[in-house]
Order: sequence, then C-alpha cells, then structure tokens
Amino acid sequence: MKPESRNRLIALGALLVAASALAWIAFGNIGENLVYYWKPGEMLAQGEKAYGATVRLGGVVVPGSVVWNAEHTSLTFEVADSHAPTAPKVKVTSGMTPPQMFREGIGVVVEGTFAASGVFTTNRLMVNHSNEYRAPDGGAGGDWKGTLSQAEAK
Repeated sequence: MKPESRNRLIALGALLVAASALAWIAFGNIGENLVYYWKPGEMLAQGEKAYGATVRLGGVVVPGSVVWNAEHTSLTFEVADSHAPTAPKVKVTSGMTPPQMFREGIGVVVEGTFAASGVFTTNRLMVNHSNEYRAPDGGAGGDWKGTLSQAEAK
C-alpha cells in the first residue's frame, strides 16, 4: 500500500469517527439533560411542558411572601417576573436553609421542578447581588491611616 493511500484511509477513518460522534450527540438523548431558564410568566405559558422538567426559574422575590420555618428547615416564597404588582408569579418551596443574602425584593434564580399543583420545588437557590464593593463607614477598617507609621502618613 502506498503512503498516499494509507494517509487517505486514515483521514477517512478519522472523519467517520468524528461524524459518528457528532450524530450521537445530535440525535442521542441530549434532550433529557436540558435545563430550561424561564421567568415565571414564560414557565406558566408553557403549560404541561413545564411539569417535571428541570427548570431554572429567575425573577424577583415578592415582598411579604417569604415564610421561613427554621425548626423544620422549610422555606416558602413567591417569585415574580418583576416588581410590578400584576407581574406573573409562582409559589416556590424549598427544604434548605436560604443563603445569607436572601431577602424580599431581591433577584433570585431557583433550580428545580414545577408540578401541576402550581408549586415549584427547588433544590438550588441562588441570589443576585451587586458586584460593587462599598467600604465600611468609619469604625472598624474605616481609618486606614492609623495602620501607617507617622513617616508614611505624611
């Protein structure tokens, strides 16, 4: 076999392997591993398609809806599309301790499943927060010159 023929066969074999892998990815059960990202209004509009699917639900925690029971580690709250009173909202339940920054009116992303009962059960709760750092006002850490020697402070 000539080296040119051998190189062509190797290239053809590599292309067949790559095409097989791509076909397996494209037509395999990749749909079972999808995670949808929806706002409450979008999820409610999906109807039965939203039931049982793994969903990341993003929105704002509705003020006055947070109920935390530390004794039973039970958290219930509502997530809405926006701060508008008429915005679509979904009731969310969780059996875990909320993050320290969790509060009413803050943006959240919860991951879990939506049931036909209209309740979203989450197994992951993430809060949105500002990435701006604000130095403390006075007090501890506010007077940085106190840590410098007199020569450095001048």
